[in-house]
Amino acid sequence: MKITYGKLKVPLQRVVKRADGDHDVLAAEVSIEVLGENFAAAYIEGDNSAVVATDTMKNFILRESLAYEGDTLEGLLLHLGRGFLATYPVMEAVRMSGHEQRFDRLSGKLFAREPGGDHAIAMVELDEDGIRDHGSGREDLRLLKVTGSAFTRFARDEYTTLPERGDRPLYVLLDVYWSYGDPEHDHVDPWEMREEVAATFDDFVSESIQHLVHEMGTRALARWPQLAEIEFSAQNLTRDPVAEDGDRKLYTAPFPAQGLITLTLTR
Repeated sequence: MKITYGKLKVPLQRVVKRADGDHDVLAAEVSIEVLGENFAAAYIEGDNSAVVATDTMKNFILRESLAYEGDTLEGLLLHLGRGFLATYPVMEAVRMSGHEQRFDRLSGKLFAREPGGDHAIAMVELDEDGIRDHGSGREDLRLLKVTGSAFTRFARDEYTTLPERGDRPLYVLLDVYWSYGDPEHDHVDPWEMREEVAATFDDFVSESIQHLVHEMGTRALARWPQLAEIEFSAQNLTRDPVAEDGDRKLYTAPFPAQGLITLTLTR
């Protein structure tokens, strides 16, 4: 028997006033999954004497998020995971995950919410011996490059109808995930990762999405030596050409099935 239980998507919004008078916002949905067999009696016998109520988990997450002295989603999850294990020894291990609720800074006190946009995510799994799994990332990044991308010289047979395009607008939906050599101390700002992959897309003339994500990964590993691994999942959302009139070109949605390209690079 394998069992888990926990609390999903506890919303929190933490505001910190800095020494210079400006404010920082850390907003996220945080989930906990408790791992191990110590709660088997609740399943088999209906004995809840060892069960930590998921409502208690929610309260713990909220109170301890206020106590957290750092400023990263990864650090918050580590703080919470260690707190759960120390407070509730019945928990053999916990998996903490977080989904950023993105607010973009407009001033020292004003932020704009970006629902549905790209956002940071993180996960850490802990037991009494320490970190046993972890990961960070940025999901749902949508990038459109209107020139400077190609797709040519691909295999052709009697099933092939796609024309070669030496220069095309390329529209991708991109998820980027990474792990660290030392998850206890290493960190990469997810916003800086966003800027890095966007800058690569901007200045690199790619022959395919495969070519593009390999260049993104190679540059990221070179920039951040603390990365142990980086992974990409890219969907091709490129629109089909309809018509053009001089410098004006019109595109529309293609057949509703996206190409998927993945890549994992390990240092």
